[in-house]
Amino acid sequence: MNDLIEFWALVVDVWRNDVAGTDMGRILAATGIFISFLLVRKLFTQFILLWIKSVVKKTSTLLDDAAVSILEEPIRFIPVVLGVFFATQHLQLVGIYAEIAENAVRSLITFTIFWGFVRVLRPISHLMSRLEKIFTPELVEWLIKAIRIAVILIGAATILQIWGIQVAPIIAGAGLFGVAVALGAQDLFKNLIAGMLILGEKRFRKGDWIRVEGVVEGTVENIGFRSTIIRRFDKAPVMVPNTNLSDTAVTNFSGMTHRRIYWKIGVEYRTTVDQLRQIRDEIEHYIVESPEFASPKDVSTFVRIDRFSDSSIDIMLYCFTKTTNWGEWLEIKEQLAYRIKQIIEGAGSGFAFPSQSLYIEAIPSERPELFVPPTGTQT
Repeated sequence: MNDLIEFWALVVDVWRNDVAGTDMGRILAATGIFISFLLVRKLFTQFILLWIKSVVKKTSTLLDDAAVSILEEPIRFIPVVLGVFFATQHLQLVGIYAEIAENAVRSLITFTIFWGFVRVLRPISHLMSRLEKIFTPELVEWLIKAIRIAVILIGAATILQIWGIQVAPIIAGAGLFGVAVALGAQDLFKNLIAGMLILGEKRFRKGDWIRVEGVVEGTVENIGFRSTIIRRFDKAPVMVPNTNLSDTAVTNFSGMTHRRIYWKIGVEYRTTVDQLRQIRDEIEHYIVESPEFASPKDVSTFVRIDRFSDSSIDIMLYCFTKTTNWGEWLEIKEQLAYRIKQIIEGAGSGFAFPSQSLYIEAIPSERPELFVPPTGTQT
């Protein structure tokens, strides 16, 4: 019987003291407090959010409305932090356990604050779009990413400081480690610097049609820290290292002011001089008067009898359209082809085709006799 009493006394002592020096009842009560905050979390956040939204609606700017919608998730996390705080307060921890609980609450508060900062950067980034007048949109996007990474790193450093972990030695060690890594990752840093040069020089932007000699031709889809994604016209993506785009000649077709048409039109040799003049003049008149073509004052425009080819008299056509859109350019070129055919046929001439003429001055009089095989058999 005495053994049973001693066992019960041991159970009571464990219940009161052996769990972090706290009564088990307090632990159950603290758990109940935390669960209660989780249960009222939705109702609490809805009330707070409705109140905040009603306040910001009274302002004239829409930036605060966007910020509130972005901050909904961090605000919904506040009841969790409150639950942890009141639960640990109810436990009445002492010593190292109290310090751990306080650091945990401080870490959660810091995490929530910096989480909010990171999310608020999204609407603030729209304000930075004004910098696109000075920098490219891609460079502004890189800047926003760098600010976001910096905020995350500062938040992580703050949490580490709360737990007594010194950040300075870590940074110093990371610096030495970075030097060692840099020696083995030179290509990575070369591509990073090349990407910054590409954005700084405004070589191309997202959506531009470019051609990299000997590498790829297509539309720029994304300019990353290490490589640029170019989608070919067959819709296959190609990831090109930034150094290839920085050190190689890149043709940016999207930067064209006009689009060129360069043809050699061959007409028959039977075409007279008057017909040639008529064809040339009518083609030139059509190009000069048509609103789809750039004015000769702005670009080089030529319609000239160019040369006497083997089987045709060639007319050189050199002009530019105002549009640079490929589909519109093809349509204008098609209409020009129709008109040229009408002009040539209307002048009484025709298009030449490759041919050769063979002139024989005389046929040799002495020719060898033809061999005629015998019809019968010979024995």
